[in-house]
Amino acid sequence: MRRHHSTTPRPARLLGALLLVAAAGAFAVGAAPPVQHTAIPLGRVVPAPASVDPGGSPYRITRDTGIRVDDTRAARHVGEYLADVLRPSTGYRLPVTAHGGSGGIRLHLAKGPYGAEGYRLDSGRQGVTITAAQPAGLFHGVQTLRQLLPAAVEKKSVQPGPWQVAGGTIRDTPRYAYRGAMLDVSRHFFTVAQVKRYIDQLAMYKINELHLHLSDDQGWRIAVDSWPRLATYGGSTQVGGGTGGHYTKADYRDIVRYAASRYLEVVPEIDMPGHTNAALASYAELNCDGVAPPLYTGTDVGFSSLCVPKQVTYDFVGDVIRELAALTPGRYLHIGGDEAHSTSHADYVAFMDRVQPLVAKYGKTVIGWHQLTGANPAEGALAQYWGLDDTGADEKAQVAKAARNGTGLILSPADRLYLDMKYTEDTPLGQDWAGLVEVRRSYDWDPGSYLAGVPASAVRGVEAPLWTETITDSADIEYMAFPRLPGVAELGWSPASTHGWDAYRTRLAAQGPRWDALGVKYYKSPQVPWPTS
Repeated sequence: MRRHHSTTPRPARLLGALLLVAAAGAFAVGAAPPVQHTAIPLGRVVPAPASVDPGGSPYRITRDTGIRVDDTRAARHVGEYLADVLRPSTGYRLPVTAHGGSGGIRLHLAKGPYGAEGYRLDSGRQGVTITAAQPAGLFHGVQTLRQLLPAAVEKKSVQPGPWQVAGGTIRDTPRYAYRGAMLDVSRHFFTVAQVKRYIDQLAMYKINELHLHLSDDQGWRIAVDSWPRLATYGGSTQVGGGTGGHYTKADYRDIVRYAASRYLEVVPEIDMPGHTNAALASYAELNCDGVAPPLYTGTDVGFSSLCVPKQVTYDFVGDVIRELAALTPGRYLHIGGDEAHSTSHADYVAFMDRVQPLVAKYGKTVIGWHQLTGANPAEGALAQYWGLDDTGADEKAQVAKAARNGTGLILSPADRLYLDMKYTEDTPLGQDWAGLVEVRRSYDWDPGSYLAGVPASAVRGVEAPLWTETITDSADIEYMAFPRLPGVAELGWSPASTHGWDAYRTRLAAQGPRWDALGVKYYKSPQVPWPTS
């Protein structure tokens, strides 16, 4: 803000002050947020909380603040996570203790109307209390608390503060149980460290599912002991060439553990019967003619297929599912099923009829791309819809029929939620086959009513896939994911009644300084009123 010159007459200075107050109020209707000197309003959070009741005095974190947790391993873990966020920027000790006392920050597990992931945050002069029925709720409440503190709290060096949390109460539970993001590590390989960085960014917005696309024509990324050439040979390249890479089983377990520490479940995907050239190149016997094709580094789709009539195909699939299921504590295993253009419809149905029981045999629930609804989805299976607004009526009707018959849906419409779509014609990364997807288009729709004929109860959630034909490093991931990803998170978490572009774009703008503090390389969409200072 411009500082008034000391020679300004007093009445004029008073008028100027009033004008500044009015200007600050204008932020609520879309202006860029001012530099934060007072507590951030409770409602300026992404995803929007289910209920906000502001009032009372703020709480100020000081060098005397401690973090009190219940005497459980999970609560202590969340407390240490919070302390790790706050210590570098505040410079305070912030001891985590299970001993009694009053004041400070308290993380408390208790029975209540919170569900598996909900929480209540109470803030007042004496302290901040986050209450939840499960540790995941405490963790999500901590993400809200982060956003109620100045953006500088995210920095890794001591900042001046002050560290105030506005007074009042937030009550919050998610709309959908499945709120996902997919990272394609097949077209380009990403290291364990790069995946962990993305996990941390997803966790900030209460995403709870990390879908890893582990196999495709261009690369196989997970070690399989019974078929070792899948990783060592099939994983040896990527789009455009290069060395590719793969995860050892220890690497994959490390990713799974790290995701779990941020309350994300890993959903592994082995795409089949199409998108399988890396596997076909690794083992000749998986091809109907017994001849292995060369490794592939292009970006075409639909040309590969496992040999559906051969028994060795199901020996292979069974081994892969068995080993991957043993590595994966989560509920789901994704079997792909999209763009199987080189597989006849009869063979596709026969393949899915044999493969889905293998997933159940090893204790997992099937997820498949929505083409699975053209076969016979297993009981309890989820279909992931990636069509467009203008996808043909027959295809949408097929999906809707499956939904009415009990197949749950995860919505990932490509012309809204595919994070690899360009924002504008000038976006240096990404593709545009599904159209240009600016921030408003990605956010401004309702998953509950998106597909005609689909019961609202059939929609289990949303997921934002990021395909990586043009994505090669973490900066690329961040540029395409931010600022769209928080909007996907809000569609999945917040009640439909809270959705509205004008209010959302203002809350989203306030995230910009936070990403700056974290070193996130994001796209500064002209649709969002980013702060200028």
